Amino acid sequence: MPKKDSHNMIQLYYSPGTACLAPHFLLEELGLAYELVLVDTSKQQHQTEAYLKLNPKGKIPLLIDQNNADLSLTESAAICLYLAEKYATHATNAANAHFNPAPASLQRAQLYQWMMYLSNTLQAELLSYFYPERLCDDADSAAQVKTHAEERVAQMLTYIDTQLSHSGGDFLLGVDISIADLFLFMLCRWTRGMQKPARAYPQLAGYLERMFNRPSIQNSFAQEGISAPYY
Repeated sequence: MPKKDSHNMIQLYYSPGTACLAPHFLLEELGLAYELVLVDTSKQQHQTEAYLKLNPKGKIPLLIDQNNADLSLTESAAICLYLAEKYATHATNAANAHFNPAPASLQRAQLYQWMMYLSNTLQAELLSYFYPERLCDDADSAAQVKTHAEERVAQMLTYIDTQLSHSGGDFLLGVDISIADLFLFMLCRWTRGMQKPARAYPQLAGYLERMFNRPSIQNSFAQEGISAPYY
């Protein structure tokens, strides 16, 4: 279960398997005290007056950091960047300091590049795949949007697969895991129902297995009640 401490509390509002996963993985990686707050989207709880008062966007995830003047933050990538910058160098396990590369360093620049690519390009295309009806007015057009989105996702996964082979280590930035890896694992999981999911690519196959075996991933899946297939 998540670690709770009334004197040191972070709340993560989540719906299982959604974009809350990457911040959830990171909270586990950093060993922080936090509380999971379920927002049941099947019951439209993300559209209730109480939740909209906290997050007017009506989206998941939402992070509230009581350690920082009750800071309220949305957008999965932004939450990951914030948690890494504020807490990685002070993590329970000093080895987790690599989650926060030095400002203006090569690794920090590469991290920004990957986070922007994953959130603005791959994640955006995955949303077109899952919600094609948002982009057109009829079922036939929606089917075409979904097909073309899956084709573009395949091109993006091919690019990522190639980059992994040149990273110089097991992760996107090389030998050390970063928040970009946690974000990528979340997005790769979303492809599990596609004709060619992320696990079917040569480099991504081993990468996803290594990521899945991390305690942070295992714990997050168990806490959110997520069962196989995991990716």
